[in-house]
Amino acid sequence: MLAGLDPEQRTAVTAPAGPVCVLAGAGTGKTRAVTSRIAHRALTGAISPRHVLAVTFTARAAAEMRARLTALGVAGVQARTFHAAALRQMRYFAPRLLHGRALPELLDSKVRLVTLAAARAGLRTDRAAARDLAGEIEWAKSSLVEPGEYVVAAAKAQRDTPHEPAKVAEVFAAYETVKRANGVIDFEDLLRAAVWGIEEHPDVAEQIRAQYRHFVVDEYQDVNPLQQRLLDAWLGGRDDLTVVGDASQTIYSFTGATSAYLVDFPRRHRGATVVRLVRDYRSTPQVVGLANAVIAQARGSEARLRLELVGQRPTGPEPELRIFTDEPTEATAVAARCRQLVTAGTPAREIAVLFRTNAQSEAYEKALTEAGVPYVVQGAERFFERVEVRQAMVALRAATRSIPGETPLPAAVVEALAAVGWAPDAPPAGGAVRERWEALAALVQLAEEYAATPPVLPIGEGAAVERPVTLAAFTEELHRRAAQQHVPTVDGVTLASLHSAKGLEWDAVFLVGLAEGTLPTGYAKTPEQVEEERRLLYVGITRARQWLWLSYASARSPGGRNRRPSRFLPQLDRSGGSERAGAGPVPRAERRRNVVVSCRICGATLLAGGDRKLGRCPTCPSDVDEDLLERLRDWRQRVAGAQRVPAYVVFTDATLTALAERRPGRPEELIAIAGIGPRKLGLYGESVLALVGGATVDAICPKESLENPS
Repeated sequence: MLAGLDPEQRTAVTAPAGPVCVLAGAGTGKTRAVTSRIAHRALTGAISPRHVLAVTFTARAAAEMRARLTALGVAGVQARTFHAAALRQMRYFAPRLLHGRALPELLDSKVRLVTLAAARAGLRTDRAAARDLAGEIEWAKSSLVEPGEYVVAAAKAQRDTPHEPAKVAEVFAAYETVKRANGVIDFEDLLRAAVWGIEEHPDVAEQIRAQYRHFVVDEYQDVNPLQQRLLDAWLGGRDDLTVVGDASQTIYSFTGATSAYLVDFPRRHRGATVVRLVRDYRSTPQVVGLANAVIAQARGSEARLRLELVGQRPTGPEPELRIFTDEPTEATAVAARCRQLVTAGTPAREIAVLFRTNAQSEAYEKALTEAGVPYVVQGAERFFERVEVRQAMVALRAATRSIPGETPLPAAVVEALAAVGWAPDAPPAGGAVRERWEALAALVQLAEEYAATPPVLPIGEGAAVERPVTLAAFTEELHRRAAQQHVPTVDGVTLASLHSAKGLEWDAVFLVGLAEGTLPTGYAKTPEQVEEERRLLYVGITRARQWLWLSYASARSPGGRNRRPSRFLPQLDRSGGSERAGAGPVPRAERRRNVVVSCRICGATLLAGGDRKLGRCPTCPSDVDEDLLERLRDWRQRVAGAQRVPAYVVFTDATLTALAERRPGRPEELIAIAGIGPRKLGLYGESVLALVGGATVDAICPKESLENPS
């Protein structure tokens, strides 16, 4: 188990019992480290798996943790979200705590009751306004703020409230009244009830603490005060707690989440073991370098725990930075590049377009549709909650009684889906219809994966058996995944907000709309809010494994008002030298006037150093003069030999390629090529212009003169 871990992961796994804080950067293998820690302690007899409670922030993360522990030979660990763990406990203890009554019904959404409460407070609201009020109530309750305390608390937190704070407080109070009258509770009430059950009932506390003795909390930077209160109640003064988090990925402060508990962990838990995971196994060094450059400028309390990642993957392409005249042009270019990637062999599901707000999605949906590129919108609706998927699962269960058992599983699934109108041919045109086809195609893909690698079924004492590859078994697996919200990957380009992209990763990532007023949003008024916007960009960058595109449009619409690029983009080297991601700022003496360079083929503004040298986008066709390029290389070799310097000191390969493509005819055209300054113009300009004009190398640099320099 320890052999495959790096030194820092091994330190986290083998840390002694007690408080352990794992500061884990993006892509550093935190899930592997924390599951290996649980398994190592269990398999060495230090703990019993049934006494472990591992808390995550999504049902999917909990399911992944359980699957990994099972693969490591450890069964019985409870891996749940805060709400799922509280719900399980409260349902069990409700008869005892509520004098024989069951736990009240849990609200799926606050919107309906908030609408009624707003009416009582004299506000007429539509659904969107009700959602905003519901969000503000959730923030207050998660922050342990009562209705009578809301006005002061909102002012202190500098909340951008949907209505005048006193009116929001009135709606908050009315909501609590309406909720009690309807005999229901919300998710915050559920956590509060769990805290109350433990803090006010010693017998309940004793039983829960006897069951759960070892705690693990993932994404600890995202806990809110109410969740921390519940965690403290579970612990009851004990300290066998492992937390995992990254302060640089704190992006949910607007919901009440705070990284303060992660930042202050060593102070609150004296003698805690602190481990830093910085080896990034997800992204190329180029992507890692850009991420480091962005977060290096961070300020505030979270910056105290800033991690400088070290890329572990082989070198990859430099991130592309592009400027477009307007948003439709930007979206069209992104869609065209997505199509090129898919045509070149990158699976569409391994490409993502990420933006700051969901309202930006429409332009990319339209552009991708016109380009014939399939896409899915992340977070719009959970996979197993979609109508077509629910219908398909009913059809699959019915088919278990009619399709012969010897039918290969993928073929059986295709046959069953015919009952809901799906056929394995080319996906239909159109957004919603195509999404429906892709969703059902994902079920077929799941069947193929299931048939290739059947999941194992634990049978106790670390033993397991393979589940049968039958339609009935596969249907059961789908229902299990539905219960755990284990969403399969649909084969389409992912469109997602930066918030909903948290925890995900792709081979190719497009970060779009990186303009002032969008990222950071114009609503970010305080330094803390601006810093959270910076962390959003950092999260977006670290989603990319191999290929990264960053872009913004100078205007929202054709002919619109000009906008500036996001202040978070690293300072670019305008001198034409290296713009390698992560490079430091250019010394003032080396800076040149900021000249906009456009692609001579498609007209897009170029920012990356290599692109500026060539004068074109890397995806636009090259028109290099191969004969000229060969003569330039020969000339460079002779000059470098005479000067006794490496060839790249004269001109780099990129500069030679740019010369052979652009073929400058005058000194001003020569110096316009990034990387050729006044000094090199004086040294080599006359020779280069002669070569471009057709002169031979021997005419410019006779071998005998170079072999016997004066």
